[in-house]
This record gives sequence, C-alpha cells and structure tokens, in this order.
Amino acid sequence: MKVKELTAWLENKYPAKAAEHWDNVGLLVGDDEAEVSHIFLALDLTEETLEEAIQAGADMIITHHPMIFGGIKKINNHDFTGRKIMCLIRNNISYYAMHTNYDVLGMADLSADYLKLEEREVLSVTEETKDGCEGFGRVGVLPKQMSLRECGEFVKAALSLNDVKIYGDLEQPVHRAAICTGSGKSMISDVLAKGADVYVTGDIDHHTGIDAVAAGLAVIDAGHYGTEYIFMDAMKKKLGENFPELPITCAKVKSPYTIL
Repeated sequence: MKVKELTAWLENKYPAKAAEHWDNVGLLVGDDEAEVSHIFLALDLTEETLEEAIQAGADMIITHHPMIFGGIKKINNHDFTGRKIMCLIRNNISYYAMHTNYDVLGMADLSADYLKLEEREVLSVTEETKDGCEGFGRVGVLPKQMSLRECGEFVKAALSLNDVKIYGDLEQPVHRAAICTGSGKSMISDVLAKGADVYVTGDIDHHTGIDAVAAGLAVIDAGHYGTEYIFMDAMKKKLGENFPELPITCAKVKSPYTIL
C-alpha cells in the first residue's frame, strides 16, 4: 500500500477541514508515493518515540499531536524538531498528524465512551449540519449519581490512571458530567452553560480550578496525556479493521511526568 492510499482514507474519515485554523494536520513529512508496510501510533513524536518506531521497523508514523506547528526556517541537528525531521527522512519514514480534526470527529465520543456517558451532546459546537452537530467534548449523564470523590476514582479506573487532581468538595453529589480531552479550560463557560456538575479535562491551572469551583463547577484534572493516550488503541482498532494486512504498533504508554 502507498502512503497516499492510507492518507486518503484518513482524510475521508477525519477531514482536515474539521481542524482548527491554527492547527497543522495531515502528511507533515514524507513522500506520498512511498510504500507503507508497518504503522506506528503515538500521542507525541518525541525523539525517544521515534527511536521506538525505528526499532519496531515502522515506515509510517501517525500521531495525535503534530510535531510541527509553526513555520520552520532551518532544518538541522541543532534543535529537536530538525533532528526528528532529518531522522524521519534518513529512515524513509512518513509522518502524519491528526489533531483537532480527530478531537472533533473521534476523541470526543471516544472519551465519553470511557466514562459511559448517557444522553450525551456536544460540549462546544464547531459545525452544524443537517445530520446534527460536531464539536469538541461531550456532556452527558454518568452511569449513576456519585460523590465527587467516587467520580474521581471512577475516572482513574476508566482511564487507568495513577492519579487525578480534583477541585471541589469531595462529598458533593455529581451526576451530569462534561469531558474534553487535552487542555480544556477554555471550554469551562460551555460546561457551565450545559449545566454539568463536574468537568473532566486536563491542564487546569490554580486560578482556573478555584474559579470553576466558585462558579459551582467541580473539576477533575486527569492530565493532558491521561485523557488523550487513548488515541493509540482507538486508531489501532480502526486501522486494523480497514487495513488488516498492515502490522500496527503502538508506542509504550508512559506518562511524560513523574509524581514523587
């Protein structure tokens, strides 16, 4: 199979037009006429992850977060982005990113599935069509009413996390929940408008957390990585169903930070 055949399928299922204007998605490095014989999936393309892909024998890497966001004036070995680009080319590895387009068309419902949300709706609408709404995050009803403490434990178990950070009274009851993977603090106004009791997301800073609680919203910060590493298994399943002949390897699941 050629790169362009695989990317055509990805573009059809998760079109780039669904991405935010500031984003950078699609084939970022590589020749679309090249052959694909082994796909490697990761959340981020670090130098360690790239080495892992090379050792796995991959010739196509797909990540959620793009390695390249802004313009690049130089590609050399003096910075990590340049080194990664050079390494990809040297090893004949094509590189594709699917970020906010996947957030809208894949990750939002995927994350809601992990929390078993019922009666769900879009949290922050980006597009309205005759078939319904698309957008970031989801709001819905938890499987049962629980305390905020119990909800924190539920989120930890659902996402297989070592820890979560909670803002709010641990004994307060919560039932209606919102989730937005990655960094979701910009959508707190949407969460409040949807009447959620608790918001699951990542990258919540001190002031955002205490302000949310003051507005009547509990927050469970499950981490940027903790809410998005699920991309790998989900994409492995989708790709495996459509391209069963292609070997697919996922990067090792490892949080980028350590809590002592």
